Amino acid sequence: MEFPREKCVNEAENHEAGGTIDVIIVGAGVAGAALAYSLGKDGRQVRVIERDLNAPNRFVGEVLMPGGYLKLIELGLEDCVDEIDAQKIAGYVIYMDEKEAPITFPLEQFNPHVAGRTFHNGRFVQKLRSKAASLHNVSQEQGTVTSLVEENGTVKGVHYKDKSGRLLTAYAPLTVVCDGCFSNLRRSLSDPKVEVPSYFVAFPLMNCKLPNENYAAVVIADPSPFVFYPVSSTELRCMVDIPSQNLPSVSGGEMAHYLRTRVAPQVFPQLYTAFVSAIEKKDNIRVMQNKIMAAAPRRIPGALLIGDALNARHALTGGGMTVALSDVVLLRDLLRPLHDLSDASAVCEYLESFYTLRKPMSSTINTLANVLQKVFRASSDPTMQDVQHAFFGYLRLGGTFSHGVSAMLSGLWPRPLGLAFHFLAIATYGVGRLLLPFPTPKRLWNGTKLLWVALSILLPFIWSEGVRKMFFPLTVPAYYRTPPANNKNRKV
Repeated sequence: MEFPREKCVNEAENHEAGGTIDVIIVGAGVAGAALAYSLGKDGRQVRVIERDLNAPNRFVGEVLMPGGYLKLIELGLEDCVDEIDAQKIAGYVIYMDEKEAPITFPLEQFNPHVAGRTFHNGRFVQKLRSKAASLHNVSQEQGTVTSLVEENGTVKGVHYKDKSGRLLTAYAPLTVVCDGCFSNLRRSLSDPKVEVPSYFVAFPLMNCKLPNENYAAVVIADPSPFVFYPVSSTELRCMVDIPSQNLPSVSGGEMAHYLRTRVAPQVFPQLYTAFVSAIEKKDNIRVMQNKIMAAAPRRIPGALLIGDALNARHALTGGGMTVALSDVVLLRDLLRPLHDLSDASAVCEYLESFYTLRKPMSSTINTLANVLQKVFRASSDPTMQDVQHAFFGYLRLGGTFSHGVSAMLSGLWPRPLGLAFHFLAIATYGVGRLLLPFPTPKRLWNGTKLLWVALSILLPFIWSEGVRKMFFPLTVPAYYRTPPANNKNRKV
């Protein structure tokens, strides 16, 4: 369908970007580049607009769970983790009070190459972009999207500035916005409630090894947890979680002092020297917000929001890329039956199912990540300490207990009901520990408080995800949406 080529009001130097386009993708991060490749492979004309096509230099998006790797395979992008010095990880080990709880990914039924991967984000993203650019019907352009083109409530395309600063307009029947956690278009397409519970302070440690090789490490420390994982054959990444209200200044040296005095004494002895050396190196410490943001999309014909622009969770468990790639696979599959996208209203109504169908993966990983960041944070409240010990003790039981949690954490078993079952089991285990060796009124009271605190942590996150979509998706009318009647099967 050809859209009217009208110049934007108050943008006298605006020009029209040429070429017929089926889909505009805003952002060429993990979600955007993967979507561009998958839609291009399906024969669509795709234009990607990314603010910076140079390799990203960031420490987010460095952990890909096994469930995310399986999504890469579905998209035909599994070779993007090759030749970037990616490291295989078999799970996590959680350390607390000089004890450890291994969480091994349940990979027995998969081929040996299926595992978690850790790597430099920029290297991975550039591989994804290169794959997308290899398709003749996918174009990538460096530019900053300033706003959406709207006519009568329908998005027709985007206004953007190219590298030279020219104002351009690109038109397409569908615009997919996936410009990351700092999206400047998010509020045009959703009504998000963003919480920033903490910051991750990150830096690399050179030429050292973790106590358990092939496992990432989560240390439950005072006052908050920190994480180690390899990003190459010679580097470990350390990320220290610091509550938002207590963030020391990096430029003034307070952060280095905090890390040296509060965190370093709790680091593994074999990493201590590398840790101190890393924080003393100039400009080596970087800071990132941890955002919690449930999906709250508005139904707007002609546009769709995916990835971290739509939905974010605490980065402690490294589940963001797995959710984003799951979104890409789902959206690709939903679009495949559509011969054309010209009826924006009909396509919008059909794609409303996307927000329900994504819930098993997104809500499982989101809820687990958001709950764990609260549970693993040090607290002076004895009941909160009981919850923390209950969770850690439950994981140390091994077998079915830790297996179920690791299956959800890894994206291999995205089951909200399974998540609810395991949290109930953890709470029951915690109450049981408090009642032993025999119940007393004080122990019964402490057990009741544990249940109350555990539920007060879990239920708000479930509520924000949407109880109906999360646990009863078959009752949501959008779940049953079928492709518009005037679309014939697309030949691929």
